[in-house]
Amino acid sequence: MDTQLSTREIDAVITLALAEDLPFGDLTSTAFVPADATARAELVAREPGILAGGEVFARTFAALDPAVLVRLQNDDGARFGPGDVLATVQGPARAIFGAERVALNLIQRLSGVATLTSQYVAAVAGTGVRVTDTRKTTPGLRALERHAVRCGGGHNHRFSLSDAVMAKDNHLAVLGDSPEALTEAILTARERLPHTTHIEVEVDRIEQIAPVLAGGADTIMLDNFTLADLHRGVAQINGAALVEASGGVTLESIAAIAGTGVDLISVGALTQGARALDLGLDMDGLIVGGPGTSG
Repeated sequence: MDTQLSTREIDAVITLALAEDLPFGDLTSTAFVPADATARAELVAREPGILAGGEVFARTFAALDPAVLVRLQNDDGARFGPGDVLATVQGPARAIFGAERVALNLIQRLSGVATLTSQYVAAVAGTGVRVTDTRKTTPGLRALERHAVRCGGGHNHRFSLSDAVMAKDNHLAVLGDSPEALTEAILTARERLPHTTHIEVEVDRIEQIAPVLAGGADTIMLDNFTLADLHRGVAQINGAALVEASGGVTLESIAAIAGTGVDLISVGALTQGARALDLGLDMDGLIVGGPGTSG
């Protein structure tokens, strides 16, 4: 599975985060840490998890000073346990102190998303169901959080409103309750769109499935359906479109939802409900006037 994240996406986030955290420099390090001091630190896990954001972590330090050398011990997607050293950081001490909080915030957040995603994926193992994220992401961090979902074994939904057509309940509300109007709206949209565009339609009751099928939707989202209605919906669609289940999915409920025969389960909690993992940067100490570390 491809979990690559572009350096452009990474650096855009880092630039904003560092500007927020030290807009006029790091007053504390300037006052307390000699300019020629170097330091070494280890990124240590305090709890088990799945790594995501290793390159983000490394590039955060490099953004302040390219002389800071970060050695990652594992690739993104790797499992780790308490006490594991995930990376070492060595170089100019002021730069390490200056980038530390931003680097930790990002890798803790992303590893938390990856770890939670892996739990949802494990809960449906063997069913063939894809667990996907949603657009319920932290503003500005969508590309990074989607990467973290992939690191945890999940899949990505559309990235933005520009990627695919997804007619939700509010879109359908303007059409009224007429099944004919719903079918006609989908057919008209198909005529207006390029032939490569995927059309997904959200329904919140069984009665909407037939007109959506008649319109030729590629994916039908069954939103907040009961398990019984999910079974009925899957049977009615009968392979004519992909079936996505969504709405209030939890770790406790996802296995039963997968058992209804749906193809996809979208889970907003992968990003909205993930907590930052407990990862710490343990400093070995300062060397004043020591040799450089860039070589």
